Amino acid sequence: MVIQLSLAQKIVQLLRKNPNKGFNSRELAIALIDLYPHDYQLKRQNPRFSTDVACIQQITAEISARHSNILSLNAQIHCRTKPLPRIYWYDPEMNPEMNPEMNPEINNALSAATELTEQQLYPLLMEFLDAEMQLYCRRIDEKRSSNQRGNGGNKWLHPDIVAIQALDETWDDLVRICVQKSAGQNVRLWSFEVKKFLNSSNVRESFFQAVSNSSWANEGYLVTTAISTHQIEQELRMLSALHGIGVIILNPEVPVASEILLPAIARSQVDWQTVNRIALENADFKDFIELVSTYYQTGRIRSKDWNKIDTN
Repeated sequence: MVIQLSLAQKIVQLLRKNPNKGFNSRELAIALIDLYPHDYQLKRQNPRFSTDVACIQQITAEISARHSNILSLNAQIHCRTKPLPRIYWYDPEMNPEMNPEMNPEINNALSAATELTEQQLYPLLMEFLDAEMQLYCRRIDEKRSSNQRGNGGNKWLHPDIVAIQALDETWDDLVRICVQKSAGQNVRLWSFEVKKFLNSSNVRESFFQAVSNSSWANEGYLVTTAISTHQIEQELRMLSALHGIGVIILNPEVPVASEILLPAIARSQVDWQTVNRIALENADFKDFIELVSTYYQTGRIRSKDWNKIDTN
């Protein structure tokens, strides 16, 4: 008789096989799928989790919810909890005096983030969104707005990064035509607001800036490299449940290891009236909508138009 391990037990086994190596929740989720593929076949049969991205997101969320259980199973499992994302690792010497905040291997990503500006995070986010979510991204510069509002007024209108997800990019032409003629959804539009860190002094303003800037899109996200405390994480969970904005924790050292902490609640329709308002004011956003329009008309995407690196 085969004994089915719990999620926490699988994580303990995984960490023991990789002593002193730090994993965030997303990295644990990916490793668990590789180690226990048969255990996750049933989950992949659920239409909600059939894609790689959706399945990883769900397991990441389950790991976050079982944080205390994971630590209670083995005294040699350690976790850095401040700032988030949480980093788990196994210490074979069981050194309770070790301060995870002082561990250079565990804190590489945090150190890298400290040295970067918010503008330098944009191409790193694009790298993650391109590689892991197959999104085509554009940078929106508020300085290219025709209406320059005082005191940073444009920050409540323009997101930092926008993206298109071409759902029908690999579909058969006949299926694509059926969807178009039936007014079905063949693309999704995304919006991302980037903040270097989230703490008690900026979390609510940052979150509601993301709400304001992403109200037009199918999915909107607040992106950060770190969350200061567990209390700030809980506040983000409450706000996300109320307003539907997701949260991504960006890993500056390894962008593809970034983590979707809270998935956004998808909207079925784009708010085209708000899209029109932003397009009339901002040249970058108008260029983005022109490319979206081109895809609607031709079904083609030119790689050179997307995911451009711009740190200015």
